[in-house]
Amino acid sequence: MSYFVVDVESDGPIPPKYSMVCFGAVKVDPSLSATFYGKTKPISELWKPEALAISGFSREEHETFDDPKTVMEDFKKWIRENTQGRPIFISDNNVYDWQFINYYFHYYLENDKEPNPFGFSGRRIGDLYCGMKFDTYVRWKHLRKTRHTHNPVDDAMGNAEVLLQMKKMGLKIKLV
Repeated sequence: MSYFVVDVESDGPIPPKYSMVCFGAVKVDPSLSATFYGKTKPISELWKPEALAISGFSREEHETFDDPKTVMEDFKKWIRENTQGRPIFISDNNVYDWQFINYYFHYYLENDKEPNPFGFSGRRIGDLYCGMKFDTYVRWKHLRKTRHTHNPVDDAMGNAEVLLQMKKMGLKIKLV
């Protein structure tokens, strides 16, 4: 299995009422050298200025981004090229990040035999760490090395670093 940490920035809380602005992914292996960055143009006329502001882009900039279908095709190809076995989706906040990635894969690649290469499941970093520590309140974000900037590649990188730290602490995870 190959593990991928994914982070999403959007202009609102739910797809397709709002749009994914950009996302980043990092393959979890000792080098953390395989990364993906996608920027998708809006799929809705609705957007929340305070949500979009987190990404650092203006609405005008967002409207110039790439076609979501092309970005999702490229992302799926990148996942395939960087996977041994089954790809596993991991994020800081699965309930947020997953909904956008899953929706975009299924909507834009609906004619593919398997639109979402991650299938229908994923892992949340915080839950893994809480389980390791037998404490549902334990904090884990201090294990990041890369600063959390809301650039989704930076944020995914920091979270991938956490998984490498957790492996050193005894998490049984085979990285290929």
